[in-house]
Amino acid sequence: MKIFGTHEKVNGMKNCMKRSIVVRAKQMKEPFRVDTLESNYKQGKQGDYLMQGIEGELYICDREIFEKTYDWV
Repeated sequence: MKIFGTHEKVNGMKNCMKRSIVVRAKQMKEPFRVDTLESNYKQGKQGDYLMQGIEGELYICDREIFEKTYDWV
């Protein structure tokens, strides 16, 4: 089994873009937890976003990542 390092350069990779998919989100005003698809809890911080994916699953998005990645529609 090949194990890749976090920033390893991999030959043959091509540019691609994520599809435009609308998801739902809410910025949380207090710390919170979510039971993930992997059956363990993840902790969100005040200001992070609680998001709902295309299959209805809930997950956490860090505030800084959300603001760099998402626009409201």
